Amino acid sequence: MYDRFTTQRLIDLWLSEDIGACDLTVQLMIEPDETGAFRMNAREPMVLAGIDVAAAVFSRYEPRLSVKVEAADGDRVEKGATLILVEGPAQGILTAERTALNIVQRLSGIATETARYVDIIKGTNARLIDTRKTTPGLRMLEKHAVACGGGLNHRLGLDNGVMIKDNHIAVCGGIAQAVERARRKLPVLTKLEVECDRLEQVREAVAAGADVIMLDNMPVPEMKEAVAYVAGRAKLEASGGIRYETIRAIAETGVDYISTSKITMAAPTLDIGLDIGIA
Repeated sequence: MYDRFTTQRLIDLWLSEDIGACDLTVQLMIEPDETGAFRMNAREPMVLAGIDVAAAVFSRYEPRLSVKVEAADGDRVEKGATLILVEGPAQGILTAERTALNIVQRLSGIATETARYVDIIKGTNARLIDTRKTTPGLRMLEKHAVACGGGLNHRLGLDNGVMIKDNHIAVCGGIAQAVERARRKLPVLTKLEVECDRLEQVREAVAAGADVIMLDNMPVPEMKEAVAYVAGRAKLEASGGIRYETIRAIAETGVDYISTSKITMAAPTLDIGLDIGIA
């Protein structure tokens, strides 16, 4: 889910950044009355994300364009699949092309990387979630891409929940004190999570009444102990050192969530092109 009003403001910024004073190449070479028909296509298999945003880029720059979206966010598309058909004034298509491609390539990379992790942990009760490690200015859309890939969103921002980490605990003098301070004015529908890297801290967090406990960089055997001890009294999130090779074993410990920044920070940009002709 993303807000279309906010996205429109982002599109204006992206286009302004790329165009500058004008698209000099297009202004010199393409006549205002010349038209074209183009096809955006996937050049490799992927989970699609951001296709409506890419379409909105074309429409925002040149409202006279006919833009037809041929696939949906969350679709698993094969190499060669048609994603968008765009027809109309050639100047507008060629000027907006790179901005439209950039966003759908980036977001589809995140969705595809997310789906790869999600596929590995299928059959377990664990759900993959993202982090706040996102590209500045693109968090809303990158988290949308995670959802397209089958993941869940953690906090959208610092105002979405209370996350008590080691530095908060150090300032407050302990987990119990930190939780007690937070609970005093905590909004009634807001969750409280405590980061723990030792079983002793997990026991303290349960006693303090944490809603969610993060098992931070905890070895798999200790995670299993934590799951057995907590026994459903709080949700458990595993985080730190998550890789393709390790995530299945972590999921099988019985944790509820597994969070990783790799699905946003290390996702590749995928190959999507815009070619003339829509046949």
